[in-house]
Amino acid sequence: MFAVVRTGGKQYRVAAGDKIAVEKLAGEAGETITLGDVLLAGEGDSLEDAASVTVSAEIIAQAKSEKVVVFKKRRRHNYRRKNGHRQQMTLLRITAVGDDKYDRTAAPKATAAEADETSVTETVASAPKTDDSAEKAATEAKKAAPKKDAAPSKSGEHPADTATGDAGAQTTEDTK
Repeated sequence: MFAVVRTGGKQYRVAAGDKIAVEKLAGEAGETITLGDVLLAGEGDSLEDAASVTVSAEIIAQAKSEKVVVFKKRRRHNYRRKNGHRQQMTLLRITAVGDDKYDRTAAPKATAAEADETSVTETVASAPKTDDSAEKAATEAKKAAPKKDAAPSKSGEHPADTATGDAGAQTTEDTK
């Protein structure tokens, strides 16, 4: 079952077991709170009466969000102000939506496709590994080798002219 709840001026679609970060709510880590403003509730395609659904959540932590830099500037007036701000937020784990409850001890059910993927990764991990030390040594030697730069010669010629065999250089005989 899912529900759409409103808290801190924002709306969140939640289900049992979801973790969300919301605007700061009163409470300590470990406490259970009820999100009262349920806008919509349902299971699959069917909708239920939102007034009768309650959403319970456990507070995981009280934290601060990412820093936002506030920079003010007025052109040609030598006015610059730089401030930072970190918004207070609360991390929640949704424990129950209506009658559905989230059990942390129960392992999530794996689908047939996920089971096939895990069996493939287990067989790859258990396969005997070959000795790739020679290949690793060769790639490390390539990385460590210094790169050669095309430097101009002492005669003052440009390196592009020497690479093309002086095809682009004109002599006085060609101009006559």
